[in-house]
Amino acid sequence: MTSGGVRIEAAIAGAVASGRAAIAAFVTAGDPTRSRSASILRAVASAADVVEIGVPFSDPVADGPTIQRSSRRALAGGITLAGILADLRAMRSELPAPVVLMSYLNPLLAYGPARLAVDAAAAGVDGLVVPDLPLEEQGLLDSDLRHAGLALIQLVAPTTPAERARELAARSEGFIYAVAVTGITGAAIEDSERIAASIAAIKRRGSVPVLAGFGVRSRSDVARLVPPADGVVVGSALIEAIEAGGDPASFLHGLAR
Repeated sequence: MTSGGVRIEAAIAGAVASGRAAIAAFVTAGDPTRSRSASILRAVASAADVVEIGVPFSDPVADGPTIQRSSRRALAGGITLAGILADLRAMRSELPAPVVLMSYLNPLLAYGPARLAVDAAAAGVDGLVVPDLPLEEQGLLDSDLRHAGLALIQLVAPTTPAERARELAARSEGFIYAVAVTGITGAAIEDSERIAASIAAIKRRGSVPVLAGFGVRSRSDVARLVPPADGVVVGSALIEAIEAGGDPASFLHGLAR
């Protein structure tokens, strides 16, 4: 396993050992402004076990309206992948949690996979989530990321065929991202018993922790998913709390309690 995968997995295992759900918190880089984003990131990293930083993209096909809105604000403010990595490199020592970049494939290819891996590692990134990178095309990034010590985290949905889910789970490092809804981020979790059974099956197929995401909004959602999941990824609900003027650290502490 890559060094980044080891750090991510250790952070999640620490939360589980303390008797609570692990929390991976998603925020969009550069939202609502580049300067405000830095303070939000510090607050989130103080409360989350893993920080997931979204790279804004003009066509975020897996994301619902909340994250789309945050991406539009960040792009309007001029944020770029190069700027995100530069900012992260300057402040990484202030962030106690492992950092994961969530990006669609196009910005990563435009930046250049080899350059991306070197610059992301230098900025203290531990892993990447790439929602539109299919299993068959992972050679576009995998070798460069692995050489730089960065984990490539795989997503498995309830609709993923069993054999494909097994291969994705076996390849994932840091954690397996179990998609808890059939749809986009922010949608409500329905039929939680079926989703829990799906997560339990995913967990049996892999050897790393499983975090459930898409649709996690409240403590009751966490309670319905953990166990069998080891924790959750929360994004849309956190961004909405920040938009409403709430303290991100307080929101995350309340979610995990």
